[in-house]
Amino acid sequence: MSLPIPLLVLVLAGTGILAGIVSTVASLASLVSYPVLLALGLPAVSANVTNTVALVFVGAGSVAGSRPELAGQGRRVARLGVLTAGGGAAGAALLLATPSRWFTYVAPVLIAAGAIAIFRPPIQLAAAPPGDDGPARSYEGGWGKRIALFGVAVYVGYFGAAGGILLLAVLIRMIAEPLARVNAVKNAVSGLANGVAGIGFAIFGPVRWEAVLPLAAGFLIGGMIGPALVRRLPARPLRIFIGCCGLALAVRLGISAYR
Repeated sequence: MSLPIPLLVLVLAGTGILAGIVSTVASLASLVSYPVLLALGLPAVSANVTNTVALVFVGAGSVAGSRPELAGQGRRVARLGVLTAGGGAAGAALLLATPSRWFTYVAPVLIAAGAIAIFRPPIQLAAAPPGDDGPARSYEGGWGKRIALFGVAVYVGYFGAAGGILLLAVLIRMIAEPLARVNAVKNAVSGLANGVAGIGFAIFGPVRWEAVLPLAAGFLIGGMIGPALVRRLPARPLRIFIGCCGLALAVRLGISAYR
C-alpha cells in the first residue's frame, strides 16, 4: 500500500462506510471493500482475511442500528447464532488449511443460487403480535434448513463475498417476518460468523492491521446507517435489488474464476 498514510486512511474509511451501508442494505460489503484492498496491493488471501476481520465491525454497527427490528428476536438470534458461529469457525479453518483458489470456482455458483432464491417471495405464516417471541415466531424450519444455514456460514468464514445474500436467502425461508426484521437477524448472525472467523484470522492469518483499523471504523459507521435505510425501503423492490446485485457479482466472479 503505497499511498500516503493520511490519504490511505481516508480511502479505507470511506470504503468502509460505503461497504457497511451496502452490507446492511444489500448484503454485498465485500463487493466494495475486497476489490479496494486488492487495488491497494494486498495479496488475495491477505485482502480476504483483512476484510473479514474488519467486517466484524459491520455486525456490531448493524446490530446497534437494528435494535427496533431485533426486538423480541433475542432467543432466535441466539439459536441461529450458534449455528453461524460454528460455521464461521469451520470456514476460517478451511481457508487457513487449503489453497484459497479452490473455493473461488464454487463461489459464483453459490452466489447465483442465493441471488435467484432472493427473487422468490418469502414464506407467509401466521405471526404473533410484534414483540412476541412465542411459537408462531419461533418457526425456523427443519434440520435441512439449519444445515443449509451452517453451510452458508462456512462460506462466510471462508470467503464471504455475498455471504449475506446466501444467509438472507436461507433465513427468508426460515422466518415468517417482514424483510426488514429478517434482514436484522441476518446482520446479527452474519456478524457472529464473521466474528469467530475474524478471531481465527487475527491469530493465525496474514492480517494487515494498518488497513483493518480505518476500514473497520468505516464499517462501524456504515453498519449503523444501513438499517435506517432498510426501514424506509419497500420489501419487494429491495429483494429484487439484492437479487440483481447478487447475479451481477456471480457473473463477475465467474468470469474471473473460469477464464
